[in-house]
Amino acid sequence: MTISNRIQTLRKAKGISQEGLAEKIGVSRQAVSKWESEQSTPELDKIVLLSDFFEVTTDYLLKGKGTENEGNQKRDINAHIFTVVATALHFFGVILACFIWYEKQHTIATVIGFIFLALGLIVFTVGMYVSSKETKTTAKRNFWLLNIWLISFIPFSVIYNILRIDIPAPYPMSPKSYIYDQPFWIVYILVCSSVMFFQFKSSARK
Repeated sequence: MTISNRIQTLRKAKGISQEGLAEKIGVSRQAVSKWESEQSTPELDKIVLLSDFFEVTTDYLLKGKGTENEGNQKRDINAHIFTVVATALHFFGVILACFIWYEKQHTIATVIGFIFLALGLIVFTVGMYVSSKETKTTAKRNFWLLNIWLISFIPFSVIYNILRIDIPAPYPMSPKSYIYDQPFWIVYILVCSSVMFFQFKSSARK
């Protein structure tokens, strides 16, 4: 397989047109067409840009050394996997913290909740670093659309409870009636809804 074949194969695997590739690399569509038809060869700086865009090594593009899969190991990792795992950790952490506090009324419940929230964020951060560019955008959007509600619940509850009754409970508590918890829910819903709105707005631009 020649370099022209490799460029064409990688471009089609990306699902991008010659014109689209040309825009990404900063050349004309005719230049890409000539590369793929063996009428010309990309200059070295374009080889580097192509390898970065296709997420393969320059050796693979120039000489076909190694395999396309070896050059694309990072691309093959789906970011949605990390989103699902992180969400599960956050959900389990919130439920477990609330359950332990309900049964024991001990600060260890809140600590456990924060530990699970931290683990979920670590998983998500690592996932965004090692996963493919193609899946990162939607995975990140989906993560924040749901997880903002989970991540902020315990911190907001702790702050609210400490200010009102000086108890670091992982869910809103009131010594009188649930109606007194309305300020918590108003702030909580406003903040989380705002994050969701900006996520949708950001996605619409893309």
